Amino acid sequence: MRLVRGLYNLPSGFAGCVATIGNFDGVHLGHQALLRSLQQKASEHALPTLVLLFEPQPKEFFAPEHAPARLASLRDKLRDLRGGPQYPGVDYVLCLPFNQSLRSMSADEFIDQILVDALKIRHLIVGDDFRFGCDRRGDYQALQQAGLRYGFDVEDTPTLEFDGERISSTRVRSELASNNLARVGRLLGRPYRLSGRVGYGRQLGRTLGAPTANVLIRRAKLPLTGVFAVQVCDEDTGEEYLGVANIGYKPTVAGEPEPSLEVHLFACKENLYGHHLTVGLLHKIRDEKKFNGLDALKQAIEADFNAAKHYFAAMPGAFRGHCATEFSLLTK
Repeated sequence: MRLVRGLYNLPSGFAGCVATIGNFDGVHLGHQALLRSLQQKASEHALPTLVLLFEPQPKEFFAPEHAPARLASLRDKLRDLRGGPQYPGVDYVLCLPFNQSLRSMSADEFIDQILVDALKIRHLIVGDDFRFGCDRRGDYQALQQAGLRYGFDVEDTPTLEFDGERISSTRVRSELASNNLARVGRLLGRPYRLSGRVGYGRQLGRTLGAPTANVLIRRAKLPLTGVFAVQVCDEDTGEEYLGVANIGYKPTVAGEPEPSLEVHLFACKENLYGHHLTVGLLHKIRDEKKFNGLDALKQAIEADFNAAKHYFAAMPGAFRGHCATEFSLLTK
C-alpha cells in the first residue's frame, strides 16, 4: 500500500483507479465489505484500488468541539487499510488536507479536478447519502450524472447489518460508550485497539509497585474510559503481553483534561520508552475513578490486577506465543 499526501504527490503517469471516499474510522466489517467490492471491481478493470480520505476529517474542521471521538488515529487507519485475513488491502491511500481551499471547492470542481483530471476514476463506490463540495451541494445523483459525461461508473456501498442494524462507525462508538466490548469486537472483526508510542509520564506507578507505560495517543477525545484487561503488541519487537490499561483524562499544567492511556504489562521487563504499542481491549474491569490518597489507589490497582488475572484465567487456549507463556504463569 502506498500513502499519497496531496494530489501533487500522485505518481507521474497515473493511469486511473477504482476508488472510494470516506473517513474509514475504525475499518469495521462494513468497510471491509466495501474493500472486497473495491478489489473485485479493480480486478475487472485491471486497475489499482484507491481510498480517498481527508485530514482533518470534515466534521473536525467545521466544528471540532462537536466532532465525535475518533475510533482510530490516522496511523491506525492506514494499518487497517493494508488489509487482513478477511479483506484485501488497498493499493493507494490518497490523503487530502481538508482546509479552506478544499472546503470552498464546488461540487463540479471536485469532480473535474480531483476525480477526473487527477485520479482518472473508472469506478467509484460511495454511499447514496454521500455529500461533497461547497456547502455539501454535491450528491450521489450528481456523481452519476458526471459518470455519464466522463465515462466512469458510480456504485452504492454494500450494506452490512448485525443484529438487524447497519454496521457503522457511529454504531461502534455507541457500543463502546455502553461498554459492549464483545459486540464491538463482532462489529470490527477484532478487539477494539488504541496505539501510540511510549513516552515519559509522571512515573507514579513505579512508586506504587506497578510501573506503567505511558502510551501517547495524541487525540482530543476518547471514545471510552475506564480500566481494562488488555492484550498488548509491541510493534517494534513483535512481542505480545497481557496487562491492565487505564484509559481516561489527566489534568495538564493549564488545568485542561488530557487523554491518557497507561498500561501495566504483567510479564514485561523491557525498557519500552520509544516503542510503539497497540493495546487491544478485551474486558472492562471498572470505570475511571478518583481516589482519596495513594493508599486507596494502591488497593484499587491490586484489585484491578487480580480482576484481570481472573479474566485471563477463564480463557484457556486463547493466547499464543509470549502471551501463552505469560498466561500459564498467571494461572498457576
